[in-house]
Amino acid sequence: MRNVRVASVSFTGVGRFNTIRGTIEGNVREMVKLLERVCICDKPDIVCFPEHSPTIGLSLEDGVKTAEENPGEIFSKIAPIAKKYGVYVVCPMYEKKNGHIYNAAVLIGRDGEYVGSYYKIHPTVDEIEGGITPGVEPKTFKTDFGTIGFAICFDLNFEDVIKGSVENGAELILFPTMYRGGLQLKIWAFKYGVYFASTFAGEGSMIVDPLGRTLAVSSMHSPIICKTINLDYEILHIDYNWRKWDSIKEKYGPNVEIDVSSPEGVFMLISNLKNVSVKDIIYEFQLETRKEYFHRSIKIREEALKKIRSGRTHLMNLPFFTSPSHESIKI
Repeated sequence: MRNVRVASVSFTGVGRFNTIRGTIEGNVREMVKLLERVCICDKPDIVCFPEHSPTIGLSLEDGVKTAEENPGEIFSKIAPIAKKYGVYVVCPMYEKKNGHIYNAAVLIGRDGEYVGSYYKIHPTVDEIEGGITPGVEPKTFKTDFGTIGFAICFDLNFEDVIKGSVENGAELILFPTMYRGGLQLKIWAFKYGVYFASTFAGEGSMIVDPLGRTLAVSSMHSPIICKTINLDYEILHIDYNWRKWDSIKEKYGPNVEIDVSSPEGVFMLISNLKNVSVKDIIYEFQLETRKEYFHRSIKIREEALKKIRSGRTHLMNLPFFTSPSHESIKI
């Protein structure tokens, strides 16, 4: 069992002040208030804000001008709250590094220290022309509850970001954004068997499970959403595995969940046990994950095709073989 409380704050900004600095200061003050609120009321393990939250309300040109290195001034306002409540915070912002400006998701640790930044791999055309440098890798971070990855807004349209994050171990992908994502979130969550938590600057932030099902959605009435998810899970195909379900439940009862998504032919195996992980259960009952099953299917198909090709080659070497359409030969 690896339960984690994930919170998404649909922060919309406080509007444009008379100055660029005034807008940023107003946004950051409100972010601090919302962060305090969610920490007190929901006791999350990780909180995520929308894309470039401190500069919401500013133009791209003005936002880029305010980019700062981390830990910086904006970081110094958010970090103490993270430390006070012992929570990870994702503060998306424009970040300056080595002379370049990035659209970043900045991760602050439970201790208020700078953990690292993910840089948006696929900025929009306007962003690039406006001075944003594209990131180059789907960076992931190990936390005390599991491994997290990121996608920022336009990134969601490109599979290399999601695939790369999962290949790097991501179990939960945070998605700070300026568009909702909708069906795309569910598609990637299902295809790669990973949790998603989006944070949109308005209604429609979502927390989605690895079966592509929506667990929570924000609205104007509830801009803060928070869910407990268990990262001790695995996605498996129903084929061959279903015969072992009864034995698993007979031994572990309600401490192990078998969550079936019948239309897609898959299920999510979840362990709520402290000392027995999903990997232990898979090994004990000789189960096959969806990924393993698909790889085995591809391998068996390739072996079958090799046999067919080998048989054709043998026939073509026979003295009476003239062509594949020869009436005396049926392949």
